[in-house]
Amino acid sequence: MLPFFLITAVAVVFIFENRAETEIRLLIPKVTMPLWGALLIAWGLGVLACVVTVRRHRGRKHQKPR
Repeated sequence: MLPFFLITAVAVVFIFENRAETEIRLLIPKVTMPLWGALLIAWGLGVLACVVTVRRHRGRKHQKPR
């Protein structure tokens, strides 16, 4: 768990140091928002994907072989 907390701390510092406004294209519309918001959303989606992947992997690990 220590690597997770270290990476999270570095990511949070990086995210909140980037305070400039930026334009982001979401398929068709352009959205103007702070860069820290976009980075925070991307980081949160990455953490969510990791949690889902780890849970699926643990579920397969405990299944009995056929």
